[in-house]
Amino acid sequence: MSTLTIRLPDDTAERLKALARSRKLSVNNLIEQLCIRAITVADVEVRFKALAARGDAGHALAILDRLDADESARR
Repeated sequence: MSTLTIRLPDDTAERLKALARSRKLSVNNLIEQLCIRAITVADVEVRFKALAARGDAGHALAILDRLDADESARR
């Protein structure tokens, strides 16, 4: 496990703390969840671009459909 120090404006840090409290999480767990989500989005984008470059539009559109379904399920 790694330790990472980040600098944030005070108002951003306070908003993160409030968000973590509202979700009954520690700030560390909230940041971890947000990072995982950002990495997942980046990975999907890379995969989508690779599929698009191969010209497999059907497969790429299926991925977008799954992303839409996942996003709808989170709401």
